[in-house]
Amino acid sequence: MAKVTPRTHNLCFLSHNRVCKTSFQRFQLHRLPSKHHSRFRILSSSQQNAKDSEKIAAKVLTGLQVDELEQNASVLDSERPSGAQNVSFMTSNGRWPPWKNLPQRYKLVGATSLAFVICNMDKVNLSVAIIPMSHQFGWNSSVAGLVQSSFFWGYALSQLPGGWLAKIFGGRKVLKIGVLTWSIATALVPGLAGYMPGLILSRILVGIGEGVSPSAATDLIARSIPLEERSRAVAFVFGGLSVGSVMGLLLAPPIIQNFGWESVFYIFGLLGIAWFLGFQVPEERETHSAAEYNSLVSSVTAPPSWNDSLEKFNDSWKDVPWRAFSRSSAVWAMIYVHFCGSWGHFTCLSWLPTYFSEELNLNLTEAAWVSILPPLASVFVTNAAAQLADNLISRGVETTTVRKICQSIAFLSPAICMTLSSVDLGLPPWEVVGILSGGLALSSFALSGLYCTHQDMSPEYASILLGITNTVGAVPGIVGVALTGYLLDSTHSWSISLFAPSIFFYLTGTLIWLAFASSKPQNFSGQE
Repeated sequence: MAKVTPRTHNLCFLSHNRVCKTSFQRFQLHRLPSKHHSRFRILSSSQQNAKDSEKIAAKVLTGLQVDELEQNASVLDSERPSGAQNVSFMTSNGRWPPWKNLPQRYKLVGATSLAFVICNMDKVNLSVAIIPMSHQFGWNSSVAGLVQSSFFWGYALSQLPGGWLAKIFGGRKVLKIGVLTWSIATALVPGLAGYMPGLILSRILVGIGEGVSPSAATDLIARSIPLEERSRAVAFVFGGLSVGSVMGLLLAPPIIQNFGWESVFYIFGLLGIAWFLGFQVPEERETHSAAEYNSLVSSVTAPPSWNDSLEKFNDSWKDVPWRAFSRSSAVWAMIYVHFCGSWGHFTCLSWLPTYFSEELNLNLTEAAWVSILPPLASVFVTNAAAQLADNLISRGVETTTVRKICQSIAFLSPAICMTLSSVDLGLPPWEVVGILSGGLALSSFALSGLYCTHQDMSPEYASILLGITNTVGAVPGIVGVALTGYLLDSTHSWSISLFAPSIFFYLTGTLIWLAFASSKPQNFSGQE
């Protein structure tokens, strides 16, 4: 609780480098160090000089409530004017939960990233479970490829509707519904595994739930994160996919070996349901620059209510500037590059455990553990790439140039490493594993390349743009994953079935990106 006895009835607001002037006095806000809580001191003096106003640093003071303070407390205390009257605020009675006093945008990014961790756990569990499932039900590679690709049918179908719904209802609501949908569908897999249409339907539902999530997250980031922090926010949120792959591949083998393959779907499904029940994604903020974010005017904006959103539902689809999108070469570049990147990512995500098991003669546990290496390395690469991209932008390097550099690294690195792995150089298995892991890890530079470009071009339509590119990007999951299984049965060559198509798309995608990509903000609505 906060106690204060101000000598004015006016409400005042303090923001960075500002002082609140009332009819009687000025307030200054100082932070007192405390072992167990944050304490603030209000200093008032009618004799202060105007230059002291530059010492003030508080985001919002409304009545008796202090939202948060981000200035250096020791500097403020040392410059406190003499004779000032002291009143203390206590914003928290403790430190639990530890994220309680974090800025809202950090909470938003953290909760969304955790959802993405669970997302990929539910995506990769089948790539491990497919091995014992194939043995139990007598599936060949073509059938196994069909089962795995069914996820991407729902994933492709839900991309564009997901972007549209995120724009109308807000990414927060769409993300929560998506998590609940894919989690329930995951838990249903064991009961439907013996009935192929039912199994495929359950995986389609998993794909639909996970398919709306990238657009929902993009909408949240575009609304809430300033440009100078965007690469790191995108990297942290979408980096949750890599963490989810690691955890899924790490936990699935021992769970399957000890409790049966059915248990992995029950356990992972319950994790998503627990997230839905226990975690709240904070409301979005509308902001587009660091200055706007730190300003008082960038106050919390609640997403539209369901009733308000439904009133706009019928008119919203035609308001999207589809023709402006179709006339933009930069949009077409994003579409093709997303397709190329997804081909390599989805085929490797689905087939690497089988490749390590059959081609490199590793057992189930070894194959799963080795499959962890690419996404595990991606976690570190993602952070390094994001720091590099944001630093280059903050130093004045053109945003388009930064995105082109990052995306080129993301494509050329795995292309080179796949070429080395597919050529018979007599390398031992563990060197092949290392080469592939390094190349696939560097593909995470795309999170600071392609995946930031949607927000760069149009924060207003970022979710819909990602919905468009991700719809096309889901096609390799449908075609590529199934085609890999068919080619493997036909040629018995991993180089032809898995690596050669990915290399082709990585190289052509790089050329298209360098030629046509752009991160310049575009007013698509004004082009209609």
